[in-house]
Amino acid sequence: MESYALLTAFVTNVLFVSLLGWYLITNLQWYNYRLSRVILKHHKPQWHIFYFLIPFIAYHTTGNFFTIFFLFAVLPAMIVWHKKLDKKLVLTWRVKRFLILLISLVLFQDVLCTLKSACDTYGVFMPLALAYIGSVMIEKFLFESFKREAKNRLSNINKLEIVCITGSYGKTSIKNFVAEILSQKYKVYSTPRSVNTLGGIIRDVNESLPTDTQIYVCEAGARENGDIYNITTFLEPQKVIVGKVGLAHIEYFKTLKNIISTKLEIMKSPRLEKAFIHTSVTDEPHDKVTFFGDEIVSINSTLNGTDFDLKLDDGILSLHTDILGSFQTMNIAVAVQIAKSFGMNNEEIKSAVSRLSPVEHRLQKIEAGGKIILDDGYNGNIDGMLEGVRLCSLHEGRKVIVTPGLVESSSELNIRLCEAINNVFDIVIITGSLNAELFNKHITVANKTILRDKAKMQDVLATQTRAGDIILFANDAPNFI
Repeated sequence: MESYALLTAFVTNVLFVSLLGWYLITNLQWYNYRLSRVILKHHKPQWHIFYFLIPFIAYHTTGNFFTIFFLFAVLPAMIVWHKKLDKKLVLTWRVKRFLILLISLVLFQDVLCTLKSACDTYGVFMPLALAYIGSVMIEKFLFESFKREAKNRLSNINKLEIVCITGSYGKTSIKNFVAEILSQKYKVYSTPRSVNTLGGIIRDVNESLPTDTQIYVCEAGARENGDIYNITTFLEPQKVIVGKVGLAHIEYFKTLKNIISTKLEIMKSPRLEKAFIHTSVTDEPHDKVTFFGDEIVSINSTLNGTDFDLKLDDGILSLHTDILGSFQTMNIAVAVQIAKSFGMNNEEIKSAVSRLSPVEHRLQKIEAGGKIILDDGYNGNIDGMLEGVRLCSLHEGRKVIVTPGLVESSSELNIRLCEAINNVFDIVIITGSLNAELFNKHITVANKTILRDKAKMQDVLATQTRAGDIILFANDAPNFI
């Protein structure tokens, strides 16, 4: 009987610690493996109480009854939590290394305690802490090794030109536009999707950058001071772009001044030849800086595309693109400036702009079942969302918006978004809980739904929408936000 109880306690402890480790590494992956952000910046800190703190306390207070509590409370709760996530843990090598280290440590601890009969209860905190610390040390060692490898790879590509792009809004769009336009004349490679951290860029260089690339177009993102500097000094780009700057990620940077100073770290590239900076960032003259944003005139943006003129040194360039959204004209404008700096002429640029592909999940127009869908799921800034609202206002049928509101932004901007929604939409579906209370207060549209569980989205849309509607998906925050 005693040996059975010992085995039960052993197995329960291993499973319990592994489960807490799974919860921990999932949250770390969401927040770029920063423990401080998981603890201090988590959008649903109550999860830590329900899924970590309460089970941890119960383990040390319920004695022999913990196995029952674990099997009938903790384990089912964690399974349900995991199933409801729309952004589940991705089993990268970093995650696998952490889990292998954690399981090895807890097994070593439990076997040692069992053999020596030295423990009243097996430890929980110690293997988790050691696994986290060990994982951080391993990843730092591997990171430096991969960084050196990537640096060598970049230096070994003959005459490689690097264009690096940062800003609060539109980084991915600018990157895609620059790459598409330049690829009409050069061998161009750009970072995939929204890869914009130093670690992601290093991995991209090592695993995917072709050796015959002439121009590498890269996106640089930041959550704190120094992030852009680290990317810039690694890549050493010859040409850089600082797009429009605003209050995105204000909860991390605290002030607009801090955001601007972080974005301008890109100017510290040792090989800088030319910088293109949006007028919202600074007006301080610099011999290597060309400002953009004020050269755009005569914009006509509809649900069928965008026509606009650019004032350039050699005259007016009239352009058409199937890309939706008047705000995209400034992103295309700077891509044109980059193309000019690489020697492309106006006719080459005009042709390339007319063939630009819609950026996935950024005012991407889709027609299905008689409905027009504007997928703006990856657009989380106020200008982009207001433009999506304006475009919907041009539609003659019913108008539906699905949104969690602005994330990592201010209440003032979310209220501004609410006012715009009230003037246009017939049906409003608010997803998630982050802005639910604020939107419920300020949205006056009669047909309003608060949808805290996104799993029910399909059913809600099926019952509330019909052919002839236009549906705007404005921002798509994962449900941990």
